[in-house]
Amino acid sequence: MKTYTKETIREQVEKENVRFLRLMFTDILGTIKNVEVPISQLDKVLDNKMMFDGSSIEGFVRIEESDMYLHPDLSTWLIFPWEVESFNGGKIARLICDVYNPDGTPFAGDPRNNLKRIVKEMKEMGFTEFNLGPEPEFFLFKLNEEGECTGQLNDTGNYFDLAPTDLGENCRRDIVLELEALGFEIEASHHEAAPGQHEIDWKYADVVEACDNIQTFKLIVKTVARKYNLHATFMPKPVANINGSGMHCNVSLFTEKGNSFYQEDGEKQLSETAYHFLGGVLEHARAFTAVCNPLINSYKRLVPGFEAPVYVAWSTGNRSPLVRVPASRGMSTRLEVRSVDPAANPYLALSVILASGLDGIRNKTQPPKAVERNIYLMDDSDLEENGIPMLPSTLVEAMDLMQKDPIITEALGSHILTNFIEEKEVEWNAYQMQISPWELESYLDRY
Repeated sequence: MKTYTKETIREQVEKENVRFLRLMFTDILGTIKNVEVPISQLDKVLDNKMMFDGSSIEGFVRIEESDMYLHPDLSTWLIFPWEVESFNGGKIARLICDVYNPDGTPFAGDPRNNLKRIVKEMKEMGFTEFNLGPEPEFFLFKLNEEGECTGQLNDTGNYFDLAPTDLGENCRRDIVLELEALGFEIEASHHEAAPGQHEIDWKYADVVEACDNIQTFKLIVKTVARKYNLHATFMPKPVANINGSGMHCNVSLFTEKGNSFYQEDGEKQLSETAYHFLGGVLEHARAFTAVCNPLINSYKRLVPGFEAPVYVAWSTGNRSPLVRVPASRGMSTRLEVRSVDPAANPYLALSVILASGLDGIRNKTQPPKAVERNIYLMDDSDLEENGIPMLPSTLVEAMDLMQKDPIITEALGSHILTNFIEEKEVEWNAYQMQISPWELESYLDRY
């Protein structure tokens, strides 16, 4: 994370001809919000005096409590690499902001503030850093002449395919170049298993910075895709009968001495801290699924047969359980939580994952025995014999489990929890009233 001061930002504004400033934050549903101001307002922004109407944002505040303030995190200063012709080659910069109340206290409904609250609890336990390396997947669809998504995938490629099968290769390459220009250290970029599906991975970072990067990544992917007449979507399962999109989260916990998950003479070279953190994640996995898989559509991905982790178990080399421990050790020792999908609000998803792991450490929770068999090939009796539960199969089931788990509800806080539940109940009720094409095809003639 780079360090910027008000002075260095002012210098870059002048040097790079920055004309507009985007003040970005994230709502409870994970949607990136933006207040754009001319650069003439820079001093006001840097002095934390930029106000906005919080009642206009889903899940924030009531209309009688509408005044909110945006406090920019100067470390997130970023100048977008493209120039805008409409104002003589000037540029647009951004700052990611925390949301504050008029009395100067952090707003409890701000997901970024909420994650910082859980990180503070982590530091009070003696840990210094929680790192995240995400692996987000996305689909590319063709646009029509009106710029609308056609629902037609842009290629028929498969895992690691190249052009001409992978027609999104040039688009993906441009996304990588734009990300690198913004300071991302890209580690991998490739076609994924499903047609039209892609993945780009970058270097891990401290969890708050990493979540900021996820939001920036989504913005860049969608922006560059438009230049290729494509629509990028992070919807978990946009096409039936092929793999959906996940966002595997590689997490590691550090102290001043180094990676607290690593122990050279430990079983599998993992420390007791790693096992306890893992135990906490598995214990609360069913309850945090509503946050990590927040859409009705998320549960179309979480079904057997399409490589999505639907079983609450862990392993080392085996990729079928919910948590995998990659082979790397030393400073790279980490846990890979595989159930999260890219529609999740990253700040909330990592809040509940971190809180679950910390609960495991506090209570010295022991995980079940590792499952090295392919769980996808197990029948119901095998699953029962090995004590392997499944993740919830619908959003409504996941919401019920979430509300019964005090660790997860506390990790969200009462404001976010209440508004998240209200939003999801509206979503579920609207879905329940719809008649799908499958229902008409299956029932209309028969009954």
